[in-house]
Amino acid sequence: MLGLGYDAAHYQGSMKQPIFQTSTYEFPNAEAGKQFFAWATGKEELPANAEMGHIYSRLGSPNTALLEERLAHLDQIEAAAVFGSGMAAISATLLEFCRPGSVLLHTDPVYGGTHSFMVNYLEAFDIRCFQIKHYWSVEEVVAQVQSAYPHRPVSGFFTESPANPTMDLYSIRKAKKIAEALGSEEQFVPVIMDNTYLGPILSPQHKNGADLVIYSLTKNIAGHSDVIAGAVTGNAELIGRIKKARTFIGGILGPMDSWLILRSLETYTIRIKAQEENTRKVAHFLMTHPAVEEIRYLGNIEDWNPAQQVVFKEEYGGVGSMIALYIKGGEKEAFTVLNHIEVFKLGVSLGSTESLAEHPFTMTHAKVDDDLKEEIGITNSLIRLSIGVEDVEDLIHDLNTALNLII
Repeated sequence: MLGLGYDAAHYQGSMKQPIFQTSTYEFPNAEAGKQFFAWATGKEELPANAEMGHIYSRLGSPNTALLEERLAHLDQIEAAAVFGSGMAAISATLLEFCRPGSVLLHTDPVYGGTHSFMVNYLEAFDIRCFQIKHYWSVEEVVAQVQSAYPHRPVSGFFTESPANPTMDLYSIRKAKKIAEALGSEEQFVPVIMDNTYLGPILSPQHKNGADLVIYSLTKNIAGHSDVIAGAVTGNAELIGRIKKARTFIGGILGPMDSWLILRSLETYTIRIKAQEENTRKVAHFLMTHPAVEEIRYLGNIEDWNPAQQVVFKEEYGGVGSMIALYIKGGEKEAFTVLNHIEVFKLGVSLGSTESLAEHPFTMTHAKVDDDLKEEIGITNSLIRLSIGVEDVEDLIHDLNTALNLII
């Protein structure tokens, strides 16, 4: 991946791709301009051996093109589209595939911004959002959907797995069976997966049936808390549709941010391995602390959800760097812990080199209905931890000091 798509000889010998800080590109002649627009707008198909020139940075740049090529390679799929944020990637994808009068299937929990977009924004456009319970079989899902919406086509199946912030898994193979059962030759039902928590190395989900995989690149892939970005990966046809939607919605990633993520990709596998090792050690400590009611991370899934253990072993390739920490108490005790951490930072992102902690009930998932939060495991006692690359003994000492205050 690191050398893919770049030849220094084409850039005056520059070891890294330069930043193309421009809005507009000059055409070599009018005929080329005409041809580029025909390809960019979909009026004509890009021939197999043809090379698309650049037009305007809202449509893409050499930096975004190289980033997309490398992200697709990491996800073992044909194509990728990058966006100015993870939510831009999610909203453009759902708007492209969900049409008024249809129903979107989804699991819960998902990221709070995604949930709000689905149940508030999409519902306003007569797109019904139907929650799928994790324990329903394929047959039960099909029966429930057909009973609830007998006259609406299904426009997609959206899941976030592991779920933010409870760590619940959903089988992508199962989602694909549901999508195929509810689709037809006239109505394609894509399986759309938010894979932000684990990423393409630890969770290569296209091979399990995901049609479109979405990332908040801001998190693990960029990994340094200095860029906001998103991406979608999939086959060339589906990503072509998403890029057309991006052209009109206008959510392209800029050249500087693309360059920063290209830099981050060079240490991606090293960072996630270091974070994963720290996560195992932090989780092992938390299991023994008297202020802890329960911890959930993929390394101990057999303890908190044995039914999902088989899914983890068959479809996932690592434990990642996220921990759902349930303490003894409620908001008061959670805030006491959060107000006394020092090495961990109190912030709502995840997957970066620094360790972060937050309170999902009142922060990232604040707009989710309180009753639904309780139902899906987002309680006042839950603290979400994202483990970074600091010295693990410092992280453990920090948590121990803060948790001791609520014993």
